[in-house]
Amino acid sequence: MGKIITENDLRSHPPAPGTRRYEVEEGTFVAESARSWLEKRGIDLVMVPRGKVCGGMSRTPVPDRGNRTYLDAATGLGLGREKPEEMTHLRGNLLVKKTHPRIAFRGKLDSLEAALLEAQWLAHKENRPEVRDDLGEVLEHVRLVLGAEVKGEPLPEGTLMGMDQGELRRVSHDIRGEFGIDHPIPGWEMGELALRLNTIRTQVREVELAAAAAFEAPGEAPRPDLIKELNRLSSGVYIIFCRLVAQQQ
Repeated sequence: MGKIITENDLRSHPPAPGTRRYEVEEGTFVAESARSWLEKRGIDLVMVPRGKVCGGMSRTPVPDRGNRTYLDAATGLGLGREKPEEMTHLRGNLLVKKTHPRIAFRGKLDSLEAALLEAQWLAHKENRPEVRDDLGEVLEHVRLVLGAEVKGEPLPEGTLMGMDQGELRRVSHDIRGEFGIDHPIPGWEMGELALRLNTIRTQVREVELAAAAAFEAPGEAPRPDLIKELNRLSSGVYIIFCRLVAQQQ
């Protein structure tokens, strides 16, 4: 699968001020929300041959401030010009230990993204475009969660597969009424794609628990918006799973 660019990618690493042309390599999937983000800013999206991209996303360099180039996020103390290997970025030049709960949460999100991409590829191979596309929407929401957490910004409200939180809750609780089957008990005979979806459902729950642990830690501001969104994504993946199981019967 080629590179994917979402609105969150653009917000995290925006084009330089005054940019009027945003180049991406041919074969790159650019989400509709990312295309809209560029269009609203008067930036043309241009596909160019591989290896010919002149500009694109880049990380903001950390300014050299001598001994205070990098700071310990917990104490505010300067850590020098070089980032210590045992530490990582919390935000900007603020560093924390790699065992920090926020970093553990990000790691869980990263693993979930990888699992979603593998499931998308499997759905594509099994000629299940509706599953592939719905998982792509889940993936974009996971990346929005990551961007909002890293930048400390509120997560915007939105829908998932055309459903708001109330509708997702209703559908996920009324599987018999929606799909004509009882809540399915996972079994090996369901097949690889259904079992992969069930695994992803459990991974979303693990990410939600990691978020709760990260933002209930001392000194951390609560992030109910992120936990609420992860709960929505769990319902969404469960709906995708149940719909597939119903179609196979």
